[in-house]
Amino acid sequence: MAELGKDSPLPSVQSLLEPPYTVGEGIPEEISAGVRWGKVANIFPYSMQESYTRETSATALTAVVLENAHVKATFLPQLGGRLWSLEDKATGKELLHTNEKIQFANLALRNAWFAGGIEYNIGTRGHSPTSSVPLHTAMVRTPEGQEILRMWEFDRLREVVFQIDAWLPEDSRVVLVAVRIRNPSERTVPMYWWTNAAIPQTPDTRVIAPARESYATDYDGSMMRVDTTNFRGADATWPVRNPQAVDFFFDIAPQERRWEVATDADGDGLALVSSAQLRGRKLFVWGESVGGHRWQEWLTPTDSGTPRHYAEMQAGLAQTQFEHVPMPGGASWQWVEAYGNASLDPALAAGEWDGAVAHGAERVEALASEETIATALSHAGRWADLPPTEMLVAGNGWGALERVRREHSQTDWLDETGTPFGVETLTNEQAPWLELLHANEGIVEKPFEATAGQVPSQPFGGAHSFVRGLDWEDLLSAGRNTSAEGAFHRAVMVHARASDSAGDLAVVASLYRQALEATFVAGAALSDSSRALAHRGLGLALLVAGDVAGGLAELATACALAPEGRELLIEAMTLAQNNGQPALSLELLGKAPAQLAEVGRIKFLQAKAHADLGEIEPAAAILVAGVEVVDLREGVNSLTDLWRQVCPGQDVPEAYQFNMH
Repeated sequence: MAELGKDSPLPSVQSLLEPPYTVGEGIPEEISAGVRWGKVANIFPYSMQESYTRETSATALTAVVLENAHVKATFLPQLGGRLWSLEDKATGKELLHTNEKIQFANLALRNAWFAGGIEYNIGTRGHSPTSSVPLHTAMVRTPEGQEILRMWEFDRLREVVFQIDAWLPEDSRVVLVAVRIRNPSERTVPMYWWTNAAIPQTPDTRVIAPARESYATDYDGSMMRVDTTNFRGADATWPVRNPQAVDFFFDIAPQERRWEVATDADGDGLALVSSAQLRGRKLFVWGESVGGHRWQEWLTPTDSGTPRHYAEMQAGLAQTQFEHVPMPGGASWQWVEAYGNASLDPALAAGEWDGAVAHGAERVEALASEETIATALSHAGRWADLPPTEMLVAGNGWGALERVRREHSQTDWLDETGTPFGVETLTNEQAPWLELLHANEGIVEKPFEATAGQVPSQPFGGAHSFVRGLDWEDLLSAGRNTSAEGAFHRAVMVHARASDSAGDLAVVASLYRQALEATFVAGAALSDSSRALAHRGLGLALLVAGDVAGGLAELATACALAPEGRELLIEAMTLAQNNGQPALSLELLGKAPAQLAEVGRIKFLQAKAHADLGEIEPAAAILVAGVEVVDLREGVNSLTDLWRQVCPGQDVPEAYQFNMH
């Protein structure tokens, strides 16, 4: 397994790097409306996970195995609860694509993501903020004697609690998974859930769902309605027949069961079946281009060098991944998923589409009947609040802090009986915020209404972690809590929720300047690290407001205050180049410690800066010597583009070809 490394110290106030997309003709208004609503500006208060390398080593992980005479399922609760392996004992086949090693790459909302297994994604479009972190995990024994694996966490993006209950009845040929999401607040929140299953892709692999037509997007920025069995002259339900990367969201009629199956040359493969609430079904393929194959090699490295390709079957709350579904305040949603081998007749599975679908429906019913799913959903509802029998893995402490915050503000929370957020999970990350809450206990009126004479001063001492919410902003604005560190954190919170309007950006800039320049009666001066981050935040706000010179000057100041900051240097060099200042990018690198120049992304930025200055020879020399950008973003073709710019007429090395078209 690769070393994940430390979280980025930079607060995630920058906009998400999402490719633009448009909804084409023929797309229903329901989808169009869902696409327009609920997008997040950024993933604050989560931090980025971008310190990993390509080096791997033996790593001990907790694995939970559910096994009977038919199926063996292996879950990895420390890695987002990933169902890593699903073995069908009758055939001896692994139904999921799994890697020889866990290799991180830049595909998730927080950057770090790894391929393989079945993953659970919540919040907004993309691989979840919890993809590569431990979930709270326990075993639960029901009154009937059924052992349940339970994993749960507080999602800081939507401020909801999600819960995954997995169990394997004694004679079942499917693993049953019940997902529950609870919204403890009074407000409606945009909700997103997609279960992603990586499946082995061979020349004989076909994916079948009960719909001929789908909504397709091939990463060119548009979505269109297509016949999946005749997409650009090919039957795209065979992943290997797609020349480039494509998403196909099957348009399944409301009266149809929700299922999707993969079949190989023998008719074997994963069936992903669910109750009706998990509405969407999707097929994702990387495509057979050089770039598609390169991405597969990047995500699935093998010791032998023999390529192992995969496709993905996915299931979600909405019809497409571009949509969010309104979740009312106080709502609790639950559904059941089932995974197993539907064992289709290979000739029928490979035959004419309508016949393949009809046969697939029969095999799905035999594997996991509607009655089986309905019974499982009923059981899941009765079992959801049973207390854990044995704790296995501790998640993070943000759920416990959220409970204390809501108690302090006298707002509703939820019943934690089945999903406890114990005080023992609180760490140094939450400690400063917990102290801030405790310091304001017993104050009935708003903190900022309390006079200094009534309540003793206790200035906020700062934190390396970040939180969001008006409650926190109120506390930091309270006269008794004010400090330079508090002013900085409040500036970050306001920045994270601000729009790109001139008025909002002016407020953000003013708050950062106040933290940097104001003299506070109580509390220590702004720490060097917070001062660097305040200059960085001010610089970002000025850049978005159109003050390029002022913004880049603030970023340069931030780099000077934190010369060891790899993430800060990469961001500043990138923004300097994006704003037409490649010379400044090289100047920033020249002032940084020598070891940072060996980082792959910084090497690339150095080469690009030289190229933008017309200095082709040093740029080409860097690329010819070899550059490995560990966290290259999905869909970004910058290495290929730069090679063609500085090495015209020379074939682009395969190592640089990540083009998804």
